[in-house]
Amino acid sequence: KDFRGVVDVLHMKAYEYDEQGKAKEIEIPSDGREIVDKTRERLIELVAESDDALMEKYFEEGTLPEEDIVPNVRKAIERSKLCPVFAVSSTTLVGLQTLLDHIVDLAPNPAAHEAEHGRASVDGDGGEPLTRKYADSEPFSAYVFRTVADPFAGRINVMRIISGMVKHDANVFNSSHGSMERLGALHSVQGKQLDKIDEAHAGDIIACVKLKDTQTGDTLCDKAAPIVYDGVEYPEAAIAFAIEPKSRQDEEKISVALHKILEEDPALHFDRDAQTKEFLLSGSGQLHVETVIDKLRKRYGVEVTLHPPKVPYKETITARAEVQGRHKKQTGGRGQFGDCKVIFEPLPRGEGFVFEDKIFGGAVPQNFRPAIEKGIVDAAASGAVAGYPMVDFKAVLVDGSYHTVDSDEHSFRAAGRKAFRAAIDKVRPTLLEPIMDVEVTSPQEYSGDIMGDLNSRRGRVQGMEMRSNQQVIKAQVPMAEMLDYQSKLNSITAARGSYHMQFSHYDQVPGQIAQKIVEQARAEGRIRAEEED
Repeated sequence: KDFRGVVDVLHMKAYEYDEQGKAKEIEIPSDGREIVDKTRERLIELVAESDDALMEKYFEEGTLPEEDIVPNVRKAIERSKLCPVFAVSSTTLVGLQTLLDHIVDLAPNPAAHEAEHGRASVDGDGGEPLTRKYADSEPFSAYVFRTVADPFAGRINVMRIISGMVKHDANVFNSSHGSMERLGALHSVQGKQLDKIDEAHAGDIIACVKLKDTQTGDTLCDKAAPIVYDGVEYPEAAIAFAIEPKSRQDEEKISVALHKILEEDPALHFDRDAQTKEFLLSGSGQLHVETVIDKLRKRYGVEVTLHPPKVPYKETITARAEVQGRHKKQTGGRGQFGDCKVIFEPLPRGEGFVFEDKIFGGAVPQNFRPAIEKGIVDAAASGAVAGYPMVDFKAVLVDGSYHTVDSDEHSFRAAGRKAFRAAIDKVRPTLLEPIMDVEVTSPQEYSGDIMGDLNSRRGRVQGMEMRSNQQVIKAQVPMAEMLDYQSKLNSITAARGSYHMQFSHYDQVPGQIAQKIVEQARAEGRIRAEEED
């Protein structure tokens, strides 16, 4: 809300933006003048450091003349000696016009690059390295850097022609997938406006509509001279939210709409959690995900609510027990009978469920033994502590008995379930929670507050390192403690910090916290009375 304008320290001009995102030049605010002057001086130093002759001139005169600064910033960017940074809001458009003006003024055109490097194939090591010059005389090649899912036009692929030229209706080779594509009409791109053109040349940015197999990051080329350009490596999703449709109608449309948006944003992930049954939308940050929700509403008319995902708790056993599972029913006519003796043992974290058959002889016929395993799996799907799946244990079938008439698969499956339930009181079940590997990146002055906050979240700091002048703190933290972390981190670092987390392992929940989880599970109806077999 307070972000209303920007200062361009290259040209020493300030711009204030209105609600429509239009910029108006103003005087540089006096209360920020000292910071602006220091930043300007640092910029001049960096420009001088980019070239030996400029450095010598800077030492002699103590600064650089105005006419040397802008041209040499442009040269430094071309040589990757400088990387400009712009403050822009994607929601209010503050700073956007300044960014676009500087892209036009400072960014190198394709001719500034002598060649782009690629490889011959996506298979194996990619084969021999290849290059393509930005010239019409080279074989055709193009890199697809963006995809737009338009509700009316369909999928639009935007690409830069790296080499050669191409005409409309051309058949080209998608070397990333090994398939042919017909380009159809070619379009020049001006914002949202697409204008048909007959041909495109090296360096041009064009758009093609409704290509079959082409996605962001793909290479299109002449099949007689194949090349594959390396795509952009997108960061793993840093944050996930559960999304819930507001109506049945929205539920039917959400999957189709989201998959169209996924085509244009490779940094976005959408799936369904197998345990919690929630739809999860993951992105690089909260604003990223909220922008997608806004697209769903405006572009596809789909209304959803966003909330933190449920924590996929699990349960396990901590003691060994030998039990009998016996199922017997006699209601007239053919009855039901199944009997098994099973030893339950805990396994190390991450081992899952293991079933061993150690019956010698014919105490239980071979064809009924898999049914006992299925019965145990059925019962373990809802644990005794809080109704969460039971994992990391072994079930060893050691004995049993059967009836030549009354025994069948159903009876032994029921016996397996009863064996598991009989063991619960003896194996000391406990609750497990997911532990996440967390990396927090921020300016160094916030490190103490960040570590204090992580410790308050039951986190264990694993180490610290400096990376690109930023402090990186590595820690392991329970997932349940990280659901509101983005807003807290913004508060601690004045929105200058970021974090990334991924699953590490499951660990036992402390007793007091486990009790709260059990009470919540009871309130949600997860803990049910035993069903009659």
